[in-house]
Amino acid sequence: MAEANWEEVTVIGHRAKANQQRSKQAVNSAMRTGSEIETSKKFAAGSNKQMSANKNTAKLDRETEELHHEHVSLDVAKLIQQGRQAKSLTQKELATKINEKQQVINDYESGKAIPNNQIMGKLERALGTFKGCRSQV
Repeated sequence: MAEANWEEVTVIGHRAKANQQRSKQAVNSAMRTGSEIETSKKFAAGSNKQMSANKNTAKLDRETEELHHEHVSLDVAKLIQQGRQAKSLTQKELATKINEKQQVINDYESGKAIPNNQIMGKLERALGTFKGCRSQV
């Protein structure tokens, strides 16, 4: 231990980056001097978002009169609402019971939701309603 060099520093886990400056001021000064500047835009960097929702929204954006998505029928929406009220549940309580968001229950009860068989199955088990109405969805 007497031979240890206390002046030497070892850094583990960091790579040295040669002359990389990222501040706005550094970029502007490099542009003024005519230096080479490389820029790259990182989309959704550092986020944990699911990309499946973007596909669904793109389909909805392309919706026309000839090609449109089927929504939950008003009969089924009314059955969901009546079943929930019969069990004295709020939308939030029902959503918690089936592990979904309250907005999902709201969309189904208002008839705005695009039917999903998994969610319909959860609602059917939780409420015990619309046994023969799945074909109407």
